[in-house]
Amino acid sequence: MNISFDYPCVWDVLKNEKKPIILYGMGDGADKVLCEFQKRNIKASGVFASDDFVRYQNFRGFTVKKQSDIDKEFSDYTVALCFASSLPNVMEHIEKVAKEHTLLVPNVPVFDSEIIDDNFIEKYKDEIAKADSLLCDEKSKEVFTNVLSFLYTGRLSYLKSAECEKDEIFESVLKLKDEVYLDLGAYRGDTVDEFLHYTDGYKKIVAVEPNEKNYIKLLKHIESLDNAVAINCAIGDEISTAYISKGSGRQAKLGDTGQQKVDIITVDKIAEKEPPTYIKADVEGMEYDMLKGAKKTLLTKPKLNIAAYHKSTDFFKLILQINELNPNYKIYLRKHPYIPCWDLNIYCV
Repeated sequence: MNISFDYPCVWDVLKNEKKPIILYGMGDGADKVLCEFQKRNIKASGVFASDDFVRYQNFRGFTVKKQSDIDKEFSDYTVALCFASSLPNVMEHIEKVAKEHTLLVPNVPVFDSEIIDDNFIEKYKDEIAKADSLLCDEKSKEVFTNVLSFLYTGRLSYLKSAECEKDEIFESVLKLKDEVYLDLGAYRGDTVDEFLHYTDGYKKIVAVEPNEKNYIKLLKHIESLDNAVAINCAIGDEISTAYISKGSGRQAKLGDTGQQKVDIITVDKIAEKEPPTYIKADVEGMEYDMLKGAKKTLLTKPKLNIAAYHKSTDFFKLILQINELNPNYKIYLRKHPYIPCWDLNIYCV
């Protein structure tokens, strides 16, 4: 794989930008972007949010304004997108803003500190090239190239070129039927619903969710299903315990401190009773540990659907790890509609 880009690194572009840089969005993503701005001596000149969220509140020393307010203040400016969404109307609005102004996406990982820049590319170039070589179809290679280009340049056009709907991969590759389904990070049951949508029937559903509030809602969501069980635990590389916050969001992170104590078990332990034939894992940055704890299970070659966007290295390191655990897998990469590069998944059969 020849790693080259049509545009310079997004962080270099922002550092050399002469126009005012305005952040679009507030919250955790914008906070991380501003921290990186400080490290790289990049100046932000304002913050705006969607009209429904604007209360002219203070965020990191900026008054959060409407875009119409920013338009009155600056004749032209560059937009740094700092939030994520899969809502069609929100993504359409982001694309509208991109037509009116230069819009760049400075990518900051959800659960990691590594930023994709020239140093990152140099550090991981061999692993990136090897992961690309392991992908089994041209569509996966196109997705891989476009995702890497987007993460490096921050240009939305690459993200759009990488996208495809889920029907293609589920119907032509996974072909789910009579599965023992292990849903890791089941949240409130949305991916159980996705599984049911794409299968003609199943043998068993085991849905795992560590957050207590989400687990209670998950239980209620699946109570009418036959042969479906829920487990309130986290997934890791060994059996232990940890803490998570009691908030009900998806991005709860395991750690040494927190409000809810939770058991950590391995996929191999769950599989002792009944080996899964299909595993979906979206475990908030713990995918690498999850796979380490699934060594025996992966030898039976269950179909895999693994989230690959929580850490900057996930989209290539997880491919390498899966291949190491079972080199007989055919590995696919698909990116589904979401801004920025969320809902990027590795599929294996």
